[in-house]
Amino acid sequence: MVLALSILDLAPVAPGETPRESFAASVELARAAERLGYRRVWYAEHHNMASIASSATSVLIGHVADRTSTIRLGAGGIMLPNHAPLTIAEQFGTLETLHPGRIDLGLGRAPGSDQVTMRAMRRDASASATFPEDVLELQGYLRGRSTVPGVQAVPGAGTDVPLYILGSSLFGAQLAARLGLPYAFASHFAPQALHAAVARYRDEFRPSEQLTEPYVIAGANVVAADDADTAQHQLATVRRRRVRSMITRQPGSPDYTDAQIDAFLTTPNGQQIADMMRYTAVGTGDDVRRFLEEFAASVQADELIVAHHAEDVTSRLRSVELTAEVMGLARESVEA
Repeated sequence: MVLALSILDLAPVAPGETPRESFAASVELARAAERLGYRRVWYAEHHNMASIASSATSVLIGHVADRTSTIRLGAGGIMLPNHAPLTIAEQFGTLETLHPGRIDLGLGRAPGSDQVTMRAMRRDASASATFPEDVLELQGYLRGRSTVPGVQAVPGAGTDVPLYILGSSLFGAQLAARLGLPYAFASHFAPQALHAAVARYRDEFRPSEQLTEPYVIAGANVVAADDADTAQHQLATVRRRRVRSMITRQPGSPDYTDAQIDAFLTTPNGQQIADMMRYTAVGTGDDVRRFLEEFAASVQADELIVAHHAEDVTSRLRSVELTAEVMGLARESVEA
């Protein structure tokens, strides 16, 4: 049985590129994923980050959906405390109406940004405290059973867009279990609580109208190339880029050299950032296959969602292709 494999596309904006180029790359990636047999592509809501262009997540999903045919597309995720549940129900109800049977809605409670940006978006810093209630309100709109008297999502009501709870802690695991929803763990950047959270989710899961048994999606990073040296070089470049984005957010921050970044990575703070990518498959196709199979088995994942990293679009697409080949996706797609 082929392990279900999906893609998390952060719509990265490489140095010297524009968001428009990033969106064109996202279309290319989704088309490749569709052709190669990946199950879905999700886009993550981030804000005030020059290196990520997926802030208007529902708009990007619609753009890619118009340029693909069959692959599922969705949010991984929408940071619900940033929005009114009715607004998200209308947005994703519109997407499902335009692209029936292809839209997913993953929900998280983090801001997807720094604290200053969070205040600019949420206005109310306590918005995350009502996340469980907001999920239920949103679910009611999409099912056509609004919990708010006199208010319906138009479009949206009756579309039953499937919900997924995203998390990186025990909170999300417990909520997903209590609501009987699929659980996606953000282990591609927050690996610490992965196994404990998945165990809690499976232990406490209650069947629901949407889901009768637990369903776990685990995140991982992938850097696949035709040879191991190229993959390691790409990983080093990606890691440096991530460190730069985290320590140079403020205007006027120094332009650190690669040597300075590498030196920082040897410090305790640098090692903590590097550990965010603990679950990263890197190397040739066979190296990636071994890692992903062992990773999935260790957490009993029903599905993996992988973020492919590379220096350029061509290398990223090659990573997508190599991974599909060694994991049997391309073969399964052809046979189907």
